[in-house]
Amino acid sequence: MLNLEGKRALVTGAAGGIGRAIVKTLHGQGATVGLADVAAEPLQALAGELGDRAHIFVGNLADAGAADSLAKDAAAAMGGIEILVNNAGITRDNLALRLKDEDWDLVLNVNLSAGFRLARAVLRTMMKARWGRIVGIASIVGATGNAGQANYAASKGGMVAMSKCLAQEVASRNVTVNCVAPGFIATPMTDALSDEQRAKLVSGVPSGRLGLPQDVANCVAFLVSEEAAYVTGQTLHVNGGMAMF
Repeated sequence: MLNLEGKRALVTGAAGGIGRAIVKTLHGQGATVGLADVAAEPLQALAGELGDRAHIFVGNLADAGAADSLAKDAAAAMGGIEILVNNAGITRDNLALRLKDEDWDLVLNVNLSAGFRLARAVLRTMMKARWGRIVGIASIVGATGNAGQANYAASKGGMVAMSKCLAQEVASRNVTVNCVAPGFIATPMTDALSDEQRAKLVSGVPSGRLGLPQDVANCVAFLVSEEAAYVTGQTLHVNGGMAMF
């Protein structure tokens, strides 16, 4: 059993399916958790499920300065941040010829730039403490690409490249930076698919099923643990074998 007692974790995108699973898993291992997202109501509901050691932070990471403010507020409320999980992400899908500048900018700002700013904001104290964990939630499309998702794929591929750079800069201080790249994960969106559409998705997955948010959360929990101290600059693909790197 991984033990995160005494650690304080900030998780962005905490209201979504994967974010909720990550928060619950880290909290279950003893961590104090900061729940960050744009809507207060689902965060309040999640915090109510968790009970103690849960803090809510509402804000839009698309806004200039939001990441720095979030890092400052979370550190003040929790007494510090040893773990950062950059999970917040949005899509604005369209074919490249129809993709608007504002949709490119918005996706890159939320999915990549905000994650960099949060990492930059917490790294100094992690390095001083000589212990820290940063995990970015990337995506299989960051490695394979996907038609109609140039902005999203670029943001996720950028997350991987950025994490490798940060990992090299801070490894000597016992701070690790890694990514988890999910494949097809069961979400409310996939629940709305027809049986035929769902079967088509699953047919491309050797494991024969869609992934669960908990599959992703389990990998995050390992990467932020003491047991993963010698793992940095890596991307852990969680996709049931649909793509093997």
